[in-house]
Amino acid sequence: MMQRLLLLCLLPMALTAEAGLREGELNPDMTNPGAIEHPAWFKTSFLDLNEDIAEAKAEGKRVLLYFYQDGCPYCKKLLTVNFRQPEIVRRTQETLDVLAINLWGDREVTDTDGETLSEKAFARKRRVMFTPTLLFLDEQGREALRINGYYKPEKFRAALDYVAQHREGRERFAEFYRRQQAAANVAGPLHDEPFFRPLKELPRAPAGGHRLVIFEQGSCADCDELHEDILQRPETRALLRRFAVFQVNMWADTPLVTPDGQRLSARDWAGRLDIKYTPTLVFFDAEGREVFRSEAYLKAFHIQSALDYVASGAYRKQPEFQRYIDERAEHLREQGVSIDLMR
Repeated sequence: MMQRLLLLCLLPMALTAEAGLREGELNPDMTNPGAIEHPAWFKTSFLDLNEDIAEAKAEGKRVLLYFYQDGCPYCKKLLTVNFRQPEIVRRTQETLDVLAINLWGDREVTDTDGETLSEKAFARKRRVMFTPTLLFLDEQGREALRINGYYKPEKFRAALDYVAQHREGRERFAEFYRRQQAAANVAGPLHDEPFFRPLKELPRAPAGGHRLVIFEQGSCADCDELHEDILQRPETRALLRRFAVFQVNMWADTPLVTPDGQRLSARDWAGRLDIKYTPTLVFFDAEGREVFRSEAYLKAFHIQSALDYVASGAYRKQPEFQRYIDERAEHLREQGVSIDLMR
């Protein structure tokens, strides 16, 4: 009898672990923080979004949808760095009801249009490519702000203020955040790289068909990390050779012709593309269409995966970037490559 009870206790754990690996958890040899407990003040909900929005509105709040997955190091940073700062916790609790959505989950979500679907189907519908992805919803259920990835505390606080002050519709988040950085020389000099192409070549389709545009600004610590570390790695350089690579200062008045033939200043083009983070990597195909972008803090493995995702053409066959990352990581692991996601 005791053996049977023990088996019954262990079986659900084994099935859960197996399902987690099937649904995209990280491989055992990776740096994997595992499941991170969510703060107790996150809202417990039946995930009927119209009801959640109405309840938040009645309390003078808005709804924040937090898409996560177990084993996500950037989700861990959000929970253990950002949400450990008292001021961030206070602002979030006062202005938002936070709903956690599992990227691979099966709980039912009723969307604002009345459609009921699983968490993972809802994530696909909302085109969630990264974790964490944060969707700040207004009182009508529209996206007031979307953050595709992890923001460090300073910028995350600005995002909270932007949404709490209902700034959407009046100014872009990038403009709002720039005013918070009054002392920063965001129009200052940028890093240079030998593989950058002149902007006059931007409208031309390269032989390989893909163009990569890196939007940056002066006084940007994350741009420094990109240039001083990630872009110097041999694996990154090998992938970059498959692109025509351009650098754009998102605040400059430099005239250019965009990949789809528009004549704009660099600043106006960044505005039309809603660039709100630096560095942002935007990928274009031979016809000048945007096919993918990364626009939050990423370490080398994920930057390299984004480059490979586009250069290999995998984005055409696998629309879910997270699944592609898992497949790529598994392939590297089979070759004996040990992966540290935060190195």
